[in-house]
Amino acid sequence: MNPTLSLFYFLSFLTILSALMVVFSRSPIHSVLYLILTFFCLTGHYILLNAQFLAVVNIIVYAGAIMVLFLFVIMFLNMKEDERDLVPNVTKIAASIVCGTIFIILFGAYRKSQAGTYDPGTYNSQTGMVESLGQVLFRDYLLPFELASVLFLIAMVGAVMLGKRELGERHF
Repeated sequence: MNPTLSLFYFLSFLTILSALMVVFSRSPIHSVLYLILTFFCLTGHYILLNAQFLAVVNIIVYAGAIMVLFLFVIMFLNMKEDERDLVPNVTKIAASIVCGTIFIILFGAYRKSQAGTYDPGTYNSQTGMVESLGQVLFRDYLLPFELASVLFLIAMVGAVMLGKRELGERHF
């Protein structure tokens, strides 16, 4: 078996297992940790697809910033086992029916779909690389890129000004 294919199967198994553990874990902290593992597995898939930029963005944004935010909210809420409401049986039955219906619809769509063919003669190995993305971004989409950067700069300045105003009002 090809090493790339075996790595793909291993990452797929680990991704599905950790995603299921996110859902079935009783502790919210453990769910977040399993979600981080899922994001790392997805990053491995991006690397296998030769999309290094998406892999780095996935690690920085999702496994880094978003998960820190999730952990902060969970720690801030300080959920205890005895305070949580148990899910009623009717909700579990309704969720099972909805999940089964979605599974049947997706399976039917999968059976009717046709897979695309791969032509090695027209394949460009530089498609997902950071260098080719940068060239397209700064050559074809320079104006939208600059407008987005100005918008983010305005949002950061506004957030700092609102934060300082609230901080100043509290202390005086």
